[in-house]
Amino acid sequence: MKQSKTALSLIMIALVALVMAACSGNNGQGNTTAAASPSASPEASNSSSEPSATAADSVRTVASEKGDITIPANPSRVIGLSVVYPEFLQALGVTPIAVQNYHPEFPSYLEDAFKNTIKMGIAETPDFEKILAAEPDLIIAPVWWSDKDYDQLAKIAPTVLLPQRDDWRDELKDIAGVLGKPEAADKVIQDLEDQELAAKEKLDTLVGDETVMYMMIMPKGIVLYSENIDRGSFIHKTLGLKPIANFPQSEQSLTISLEKLPEYNPDHIIVQLDDESNAVIQKAYKDMLESSLWKNMTAVKKNQVYMMGGKEWFSLGMSPLANSYAINAVLQAFENKGK
Repeated sequence: MKQSKTALSLIMIALVALVMAACSGNNGQGNTTAAASPSASPEASNSSSEPSATAADSVRTVASEKGDITIPANPSRVIGLSVVYPEFLQALGVTPIAVQNYHPEFPSYLEDAFKNTIKMGIAETPDFEKILAAEPDLIIAPVWWSDKDYDQLAKIAPTVLLPQRDDWRDELKDIAGVLGKPEAADKVIQDLEDQELAAKEKLDTLVGDETVMYMMIMPKGIVLYSENIDRGSFIHKTLGLKPIANFPQSEQSLTISLEKLPEYNPDHIIVQLDDESNAVIQKAYKDMLESSLWKNMTAVKKNQVYMMGGKEWFSLGMSPLANSYAINAVLQAFENKGK
């Protein structure tokens, strides 16, 4: 009996050992199976609680005047509202799909790039139907221009409103930040500065200390621009062309009649028509050209009057593309003077 109990005890010990070994083996195999199972993989676990890497990479969050906005990481159908935002987009290598346009036709420096761009015209309220039809994946606008329209625009596409800026360079950098292209903005600015410097040096050799007056024919008179306003500053400070001495230093511009024009008698005149298609302006310009007052001016006698395009200079001082175009136009005019 004693031997039987001993044998039974030995058998029980052996069985316990076998069960423990089996449990240990099952636990190990269970871990191995879990590691190999797709449902337990790290990728699968992440997908159940947060976006996949691909989904996360397809969007970005950017700051706006309305708070953080989620936008496509690589937007391909962008609309820039306000007249000048499309020029910033183009300067950064992004052709807008639709634009608000002041003139019926694009300036010559945008004609080719914008050949497939929808014109929406300019109005107090944007054309929401055309914006919707363009199917944008991103809308960018300055807050001062589009704050009142934000709710409507945001229903169409992610809309980023940017702060008002006094310097176009800051506006360009803001847009570049939205697009994830800060280096592109820096290059645009640097390239323009290099162009300005080269042009200033060239004009100094061509013009020297001779005076230059920048004027525009308007429906209600002739406007002369000083160096204290964007347009005049571009001519007289950026390009270094000497202004007439008797222009009132406290004024940004002067509106004068034809009879007053001889009082300001420069060596060179840069002239523009505010609107080439306006019949009143065209008549005023023709009357000026036929006037003895005009014909007796120094610049006219020396054949040193340079006609510049109106719509091409519309964004002058507000856009790197407009500035670059104007630099080339002024250089070409002064290089070819008298020809």
